[in-house]
Amino acid sequence: MSIYKRGDVYWYKFMWHGELIRESTKQGNDKTARKIEAGHRTRLAEGLVGIRERKPAPVLRSYLEDDFQPYVETKHAEKPGTVEYYNDGVRMLLKSGLASLRLDQINDQGAQQFAARLGHLSASRINCGLRTLRRALNLAVEWGKIQTPIKIKLAQGERIRDRVLTDTEMKEYLAACPQPWHDVATILRGTGMRPGEVFSLRWPNVLLNGSGGLIQVTEGKTKAARRMLPMVPEVYAVLKSKWESQNKPFEGWVFPSGSREGHFNKDAAKDQHKKALDGSKVKAFEPYCLRHTALTRLAESGCDAFTLARIAGHSSITITQRYCHPQAEAVERAFAKLAGGHNFGHSEERREEKGLEVVGAKGGTRTPTVLPARS
Repeated sequence: MSIYKRGDVYWYKFMWHGELIRESTKQGNDKTARKIEAGHRTRLAEGLVGIRERKPAPVLRSYLEDDFQPYVETKHAEKPGTVEYYNDGVRMLLKSGLASLRLDQINDQGAQQFAARLGHLSASRINCGLRTLRRALNLAVEWGKIQTPIKIKLAQGERIRDRVLTDTEMKEYLAACPQPWHDVATILRGTGMRPGEVFSLRWPNVLLNGSGGLIQVTEGKTKAARRMLPMVPEVYAVLKSKWESQNKPFEGWVFPSGSREGHFNKDAAKDQHKKALDGSKVKAFEPYCLRHTALTRLAESGCDAFTLARIAGHSSITITQRYCHPQAEAVERAFAKLAGGHNFGHSEERREEKGLEVVGAKGGTRTPTVLPARS
């Protein structure tokens, strides 16, 4: 039996006389779903029901306007940036030749033709339309509008956000940063948080304990995004100063503003980031590189990939691996631990003679104590 789950509901799929039967059981229990599928097979075999005639797939234009956009506005009501991103993609698609096609007539070839006609735009802008199309078609399969998933390839050449800033670049950049971007950038570099996580930070999720503190991330793309992060001294100093300047609040945004979200957002960040680049001698980079720099530095300091994934809020270790580039010393230390402390290739005395790091009790790392978040 071909039972599979979409969201909280089980579906079944099987072939009957060359025809694909795919239907939702509208049940969340797998045993009940199997019984429903078995019942459908039995009725088909006994001739009590025929193969149900499928409704024609809707045209992309009507599907986007009637189904996809309302879903996006409801699903991401608390994330105006996400809603605007998909709405922007929808506007691009509605102006294209794809808008008049039925969903089951759309394929990757048509998507690439759509991308080619937008060749005067950046890859990021083109991919806004392609990502919207891909998401809309995946939902169409989930909702039973079409039977077969459609793979949509993204345009190549999007700006890569994996540059690592040097300490000198960071110092010069911060010196030219206006507020509140200066404080936001400091937190990004000191925690490896996503920009959106810092923008929407609230005081109930900031714990200052006198000499350090913790930041609790309560929302994100996946469950892995919900995590607790300790503060390095620079981050602690910024947040303590911010807290005191706002009369030590227990509620509200850390970075309030008059934006539609009520807090500092990516639009304001983009403007202030540009001013900082113009006012410093630092080569241009994407704001997201501040997060990438923090995670790369953590990996270089010896943080293993699984711990780094927890810090970054990644749901897959595959994403985290691009920050980890083990050097020979790291490999040697790993084998030394496996062998009970024996050094491979260099004795401790030889390592000291060569100026290499000696790993032992004095060189170990200490895991910070996690304190409960303030209620």
